[in-house]
Amino acid sequence: MRIEAARPHRQPIRRLRWSAALTAALVLTGTALTGCSSDDGPERTVDAFVDGWLAGDVSTIGFITPAGQRLPATDVGEELAALVGDLSDTPPQLRRDGEADVTADIATSSLAVEWTLPGDVRWSYTTSIRLRQAADDGWQIIWDPAIVHEQLATGDRFQLNRLAPRRGPVLDGAGEPVVAPRDVVVIGVQPSEVVSPDALVDDLDAAFRAIRPTISPPIDLTDLPDRLDAAKPDAFVDVVTLRKEAYDQIADRIFDLPGTRFRSEQRDLAPTREFARALLGTVDPVQRQDMETHPGRYEIGDMVGHGGLQGGYEERLRGVPGYSVQIAGTAPDGTVSADEVLFSSDARPGDPLRTTLDVATQTAADAALAGQPRRSALVAVRISDGALVAVANGPDGGTENLAFTAQVPPGSTFKMVSTLGLLESGAVGPDVAVDCPKTATVDGRTFTNANGFDLGRVPFRSVFAKSCNTTFANLAPELGADGLAEAGRLLGLEGEWRLGVSAFTGKVSTGGPPAERAAAAFGQGTTLVSPLAMAGATAAVARGQWRQPTLISEPAPQSPVPDGPQLDAAAVDALRAMMRAVVTDGTAEALRDVPGEPVYGKTGTAEYDNDPANTHAWFVGWQGDVAFAVFVEQGGSGSSDAVPIAETFLRALATN
Repeated sequence: MRIEAARPHRQPIRRLRWSAALTAALVLTGTALTGCSSDDGPERTVDAFVDGWLAGDVSTIGFITPAGQRLPATDVGEELAALVGDLSDTPPQLRRDGEADVTADIATSSLAVEWTLPGDVRWSYTTSIRLRQAADDGWQIIWDPAIVHEQLATGDRFQLNRLAPRRGPVLDGAGEPVVAPRDVVVIGVQPSEVVSPDALVDDLDAAFRAIRPTISPPIDLTDLPDRLDAAKPDAFVDVVTLRKEAYDQIADRIFDLPGTRFRSEQRDLAPTREFARALLGTVDPVQRQDMETHPGRYEIGDMVGHGGLQGGYEERLRGVPGYSVQIAGTAPDGTVSADEVLFSSDARPGDPLRTTLDVATQTAADAALAGQPRRSALVAVRISDGALVAVANGPDGGTENLAFTAQVPPGSTFKMVSTLGLLESGAVGPDVAVDCPKTATVDGRTFTNANGFDLGRVPFRSVFAKSCNTTFANLAPELGADGLAEAGRLLGLEGEWRLGVSAFTGKVSTGGPPAERAAAAFGQGTTLVSPLAMAGATAAVARGQWRQPTLISEPAPQSPVPDGPQLDAAAVDALRAMMRAVVTDGTAEALRDVPGEPVYGKTGTAEYDNDPANTHAWFVGWQGDVAFAVFVEQGGSGSSDAVPIAETFLRALATN
């Protein structure tokens, strides 16, 4: 077997490399001078030794061996520097502890020693210094390594070890770990055992491609032959780290390949590769950039959060390292071994980060985007309390949290906002007859409906259900210069949210020439939103009041944003009825037979440049206590591209 034992989550003790600046300063030249005059007491000699130790110069002190032989101060300085070992960069605080105990020509003095280790960890103890009085040389120190620490002997030194803390878990809304230590296998290659690098690459590539579900992006092995050629013959050349369940699928294909080596470890991972990937971020081995950006914070082998919540809450999650000091000795064959631990301060684990995510809802959202090749997002909000229960990005979990950061036109989903404004102002009602022509011209600019449809004169509810752009363009003056923006703010758009992470809450077109206001009325023009902003607005319609969505419950963001005013009951009831008609008789009829409670919603097809063929696809809606927004970048139409994702999502929820 070549699979090594699993490495514990708590990183093994390892030696730190410290500067040898003080060590060099303690390597002295010249011969030792005698101590103080015969009239001086032992305390003055001890105090001089303390000063000399800290200054890196003990040349003014007289030293003798336990047998009474004179000992050059240069030898003492060199041994003192060696004994200090890894603590050479952090000189201790030294203090003579009381008066010396003198018996005839022998004196014993206590020395209080306190080291400040990294992280301001303090290690204190007391040692003894023995001195002998010579008739012509005064008090001389009987040199012994035990002066530095009572357990040190010649040839020993202090070894400082850093104890990595356990990373704090990311929890779901129920307080259960979402990101937790999970088994992985690190696949590597030993160059000396490889028969044919090219054949090995072909075999590994074929095996990796066979993993279900397919790894995305594919593992790039093109540089492996060059890496093998540059590495030492017995090196472990890292190829890839796989979750154990993925490794198990191909173990029999790669285990016996010449040169392959395997190491079992644990990594902090979500339940699946895709699970809220862009939101959560990743935990990876420390990178050079991490160490350069935060000097002294990390060591090789540390695991560091990158991106998303893992990166944003790195300080909270990473914990505080502990430190231990051991005695390290060198055997005659040159082997260095560390023995008894003299001091240890435990590492402090990272604090948990509790989110509002719901595992079942997040899993359903990830699955709904799984087959989507375009960049996409699905955000779900619990209507009753505003908790974000799913934040999904595609494809493959996404590399960017588009759900929060996208700044894109909302298209016809924004008719939900403009309709609220029109209803509250009394400009129109659900049963009021309005015109839905094929085209409408406003201030010289012509607007059309999708595929050029024409409904003629119909009730406003039909216009909303069929998503007639021209009607909204003609009704735009009824909103006034700022009416659309005011309606958007009632639904939380443009607000200063306190989510604990960065998010775009929208920018609603206001004022402007008639043509701009006409375009803005059906989600075009300069209005921009994110999927998060539209999910929050949709939840507000379902609830009858805007409430800021929440993501982090511990630590809760300070100064929570107050809820918005209650929406006009008549207006919001009418709007809900029209959003239900979108599903029963309009552009989202594919959702009509979704199991469970009734589905409400609005489709959207948003042009993002001057070419009408270039559009984003949208759907916003709710079912039961879950409001959501679906967005597909460059996705075509809301009906054909966003609604199927919504259907997959809702059907998955219905089976949970």
